[in-house]
This record gives sequence, structure tokens and C-alpha cells, in this order.
Amino acid sequence: MMPSHRVPTLVAALLLLAIAPLVRAAGLPPVRHVFVIVLENKSYETTFAPQSAAPYLARELPAAGALLTQYFAVGHYSLDNYIALISGQGPNEATQMDCPMFDEFRPSAAGLDEHGQLRGAGCVYPASVKTLPDQLRAAGFSWRAYMEDMGNDPGRERPTCAHVPLGAPDPTDGAQLGDQYANKHDPFVYFHSLIDDQASCDAHVVNLKALAHDLQHLESTPNYVFITPNLCNDGHDDPCVDRSQGGLPAMDAFLRKWVPQILASAAYRADGMLVITFDESGGLGGAASAACCGERPLTGARYAPGLSGPGGGRVGAVVLSRFVRPGTVSAEPYNHYSLLATIEELFGLSSLGFAGAPELKHFGADVFSAAAAPRPRAQ
Repeated sequence: MMPSHRVPTLVAALLLLAIAPLVRAAGLPPVRHVFVIVLENKSYETTFAPQSAAPYLARELPAAGALLTQYFAVGHYSLDNYIALISGQGPNEATQMDCPMFDEFRPSAAGLDEHGQLRGAGCVYPASVKTLPDQLRAAGFSWRAYMEDMGNDPGRERPTCAHVPLGAPDPTDGAQLGDQYANKHDPFVYFHSLIDDQASCDAHVVNLKALAHDLQHLESTPNYVFITPNLCNDGHDDPCVDRSQGGLPAMDAFLRKWVPQILASAAYRADGMLVITFDESGGLGGAASAACCGERPLTGARYAPGLSGPGGGRVGAVVLSRFVRPGTVSAEPYNHYSLLATIEELFGLSSLGFAGAPELKHFGADVFSAAAAPRPRAQ
């Protein structure tokens, strides 16, 4: 029989374990509008170098918020990182190649494994694999994804929820004059849970032009906003298809246009957080394919997540919010799964896939480093 004097101690310990997740969630700031901008193919050492060709991103924005110096991508090439950001699903040999064919995912085993992963390979995940938008919708939150140039050429892709028929080759891998949209940078169209409801997908995955209108009012700004620049403005191409300069200068110009609009919006000023990061580092192998945070491959995967290494390399991230003290620098290790897990925690959602790994760190006091400033008055 257990000694009576130990019972209160045991009960207290069990109670502490039971409420620990609630205590953690209670310690987070009341963020209710999250904005995510994903840029392309740059390593931390390049983007945030002393003489960076993107001074707005590398200097001005960190001075106004937080710079995450040990933030990592999870794979190579592009699409697997975008998939991870909204679902927690790890890189597979099809998404690692950016899915040149818009093929169904082919499961190698039934159901999700103990890490929340669907084993196998392919591009379009079955409806049983859920995404952050699915979670947000079920919890009563709104979301929208804004894709620059989507539908500029109606002969190439639709103006909303753009993707080719299943089994067809994807013509958007490269830019064309007047239309630099790329499916591989739009993860939302790779999930049956989102694309099977055409009307809903059309309403939620739209051209970037709609963002300026939606930012005008608190009520019209979604709780979760995902922004993908075109293949020039995200830094992917340099020079761009129209022979203009791409790379870091192009992405810096894009941010100078859109970030002030986001920061001036009623939604951001009330309870917003803006995160700017990169899908993957530049190059392959060595530091360019490094990982953090206990990242693991899919069970039975043909390749490592970073093809020639365990991850997608160090890319860095900038976080802006009234809950972040200007000039904050964090060296805590984070990756795309960490960002997904943090967003889910902010909205009181469970963690999907690898975002639920017990060793994974969520953004904490190192990022949310400021006591909340008074809520701005409505204009």
C-alpha cells in the first residue's frame, strides 16, 4: 500500500502533467491573425550577410521585430517544404522533385504512422491527410492563400485554386512572360481535403491582388494568411523571365511593397504576427542540407529529406508582432514544423504530422519577448 503522505505529492504531479499543455498555451500571446510570407532558395549566410542585397529584410525588419538565426528548412527542393508548412507531412521522393506530374499520392501502408505521416510517395494527398486550413475551418477560424500571378494566363492555369487535372504534367514549373505563378509554391492544391470542394478552394486560394482589399478591414482579413510571391519576386529566378533583376533585390522590393500594408492593417495592429522565411537554403549538401530539431525522414523513404543531407539548411526567419520586442535575436533551433506547431498552438489546435514531435520546440518567450502593448483603438 502506498504511504498516505505520498498521495498528495502523486496527485499534484499528475495534475501538473494534465494541465501543462494548458499552462503553455495560456503563456502565449493572444495572436489571432497570422501572416506568412515564403521566399525562395537563400541560405541564412547570404540573406542576412553584413552587406546583404536585401537590406530591408536583413536589417530594417529584424530591427522592428525578431531575427531567428537558427531557423531551418526541412528538405529540398521547394514543394516538400511548402507541404510541411501546412500539414506536417515530411518530404517524399515525389514532392522532393517538385511533382512535375500532378499525380495521386500512393500509400505504401494504410493509415498514418506513429509520427502522423502517410507512408509512400506522390503529390496529391488523400482527404484523410488534414492540413492547417482544415483545422482552422473546423475551429471556426478563417484562412486564405494569396498567390502572385495565379491566373494571369487563363490558358495555363485557373485564376483561383489553380492546378492541372490529376495525372497531367504541370506547365507552371517555369515562368513565362506575364505569368510567373508556380504550383510547386502553392501547397494548398496538393490536398484532396482542400481541392475536392471546388467552390471552397476557389474562395480560399486566390490571386495576390485580393490581399489589398482584404486588409482594409479587420472583419475581411483572414485569421491565417499565406502569401507566395511570383518566381521573380520570391527570389527564385535571377534574372527573371522578362530579364529584370531577381534574387534578393527583387524579394526586397516585394517586401517593401507588401509588408507596410500588412503592418498598417487593423488585423495586424490588433493581434497580428507576420513571419517571413524561405522554403530552402541555396545549394545541396553540407550546410545547405543541414537540419535541426530532431528531424527524421519518412519511414521507408528513398532519400534523406535534404536529398544529400538530413534537412533543407539554415534559412533564418523574421517575426514581427506587437508581442515581439524590436531588435530581438533568438538562437533557439526552429524549423518549418516548429512554425506550423506554433501557429496551431496559437489557435488552440492539435499538432499535425511532424509538428507534433515531442522534442520539437515551439516559439516561446525568446520570440514573444514583449508584453502586449495596448490594443490600438479602432479607426
